[in-house]
Amino acid sequence: MPKAKYVFVTGGVSSSLGKGIISASLANLLQARGLKATIQKFDPYINVDPGTLNPYEHGECFVTDDGAETDLDLGHYERFLNVRTSQANNVTTGRIYQSVIQKERRGEFLGKTVQVIPHITNEIKDRMQQLGKTGDYDVVITEIGGTVGDIESLPYIEAVRQLRWEMGRENCIVIHLTLVPYLSAAAELKTKPTQHSVKTLMESGINADILVCRTEYELSESIRAKIALFCNVKPEAVIQSIDAKTIYDVPLLMHKEGLDRVVLETLALPDNLEPDLSRWKAFLFRHKNPKNHIRVGLVGKYVELQDSYKSILEAFIHAGAANEVKVEVVSIHSEQLSVDNCEVQLKGLHGLLVAPGFGSRGIEGKISAIKYVRENNIPFFGICLGMQMAVIEYARNVLGLAFANSTEMDEDTPHPVISLMDEQKNVENKGGTMRLGAWDCSLTAGSCAHGIYKTDDISERHRHRYELNNSYLGDLSKNGLKATGINPKTGLAEIVEIDAHPWFVGVQYHPEYKSTVLEPHPLFTAFVEACNNYANKKIN
Repeated sequence: MPKAKYVFVTGGVSSSLGKGIISASLANLLQARGLKATIQKFDPYINVDPGTLNPYEHGECFVTDDGAETDLDLGHYERFLNVRTSQANNVTTGRIYQSVIQKERRGEFLGKTVQVIPHITNEIKDRMQQLGKTGDYDVVITEIGGTVGDIESLPYIEAVRQLRWEMGRENCIVIHLTLVPYLSAAAELKTKPTQHSVKTLMESGINADILVCRTEYELSESIRAKIALFCNVKPEAVIQSIDAKTIYDVPLLMHKEGLDRVVLETLALPDNLEPDLSRWKAFLFRHKNPKNHIRVGLVGKYVELQDSYKSILEAFIHAGAANEVKVEVVSIHSEQLSVDNCEVQLKGLHGLLVAPGFGSRGIEGKISAIKYVRENNIPFFGICLGMQMAVIEYARNVLGLAFANSTEMDEDTPHPVISLMDEQKNVENKGGTMRLGAWDCSLTAGSCAHGIYKTDDISERHRHRYELNNSYLGDLSKNGLKATGINPKTGLAEIVEIDAHPWFVGVQYHPEYKSTVLEPHPLFTAFVEACNNYANKKIN
């Protein structure tokens, strides 16, 4: 019998039903019962990883400590579990085929014809069991991307079928997430889409053990009984997933529905402890009962798609709850900003965050916004490209270097205050070659950053190719923009701040990736506190 138990989460009827949130909620409940749980995501697209995907295509690219560029659902996993993920937690079809083809080129298949079955499915099964074989986990939850019936998902479904047969039903179960739509014309919920989705899954040789039904309205006992009868599951295994006010309500709703109890029973795991959700409930109470309200501008290039800045938006929720403040995030497209309209566009804001991004589109709008908040003493937080734009703005408007820029935007700029890192200059392939993952940073004693982190040394996650040019550090510092966080190995600036400003901090790394429900990121917490102080000052 394998040490770890396996739970596979599949989806049907429609995409975006929330497999990642259901998976994270289940893992949260199992963890609260004392079990060691982890989650992994298998994506059916052929990209090796999401690192080369435009945010409009796939939303945010999440980065792990070990430098993996992954699906944004891994961010949900970390935020819900407060446990770090890694390269092993996200696998794509591109990675699977890449590995199999490399083995074929090395001659590992001894001249056999390489086929989807067994070679591709064997590779998938090996990856599915990789975390379970470490001995670190009691339960491994695997989310299968896409929907059942998609051509690209078929090898994953077949791999799950084989694993269930090899391991036995007590060690490997399937949760199928489906939709029970409400037809207003008929004024009733319809179960037929769920029935057809389960039928499609059965045609692939898999009987779902548990059905999680997304719905806008309560499922009656008769509807639950009907779904159970037609879909070959126990009535208690029909779990209602009704629309929630916040994704952080979902673990409590799933516990109320008995999802964790049914999973434990099906996997023959002991159910003798109620989950300890006290800290989770305390967070929700603070989140839902704020004592103040602030408006923070989020200036970005991809604001049309909220998932492009998913980790930033969630970090604001965590920091807001920590400060007992409701943070209203106002999305502002950087292309719509200019020197002439900043005062109108940013009116009524209590703080400004300039978001990460790539390329020249919209950067002048970001620079104009930064100039406005710097001169008007409005709290500012710059992340990655946002920090670089802050340096360019300061060089232009304080140092008087009118054409200062980043070589990413202008290769011929006379003042390259932001330039390509030396190790990036000979890089040709774009995928997986940026400065990625956790890097160390030493903080200057007495700085704003040092006061926030309350330590001398930190480790944060990166995703970039360009850095502050050290040739300009002296002039910037003499004129008030100081580098207060330095990488001890490379000497590159990681944090800049202005002493004379109430709260002006730019960071080259991505603090949003490490913010969780139970451990809000200190920079976001401090920024929200500064915004709240600014709001109170304006009122007074």
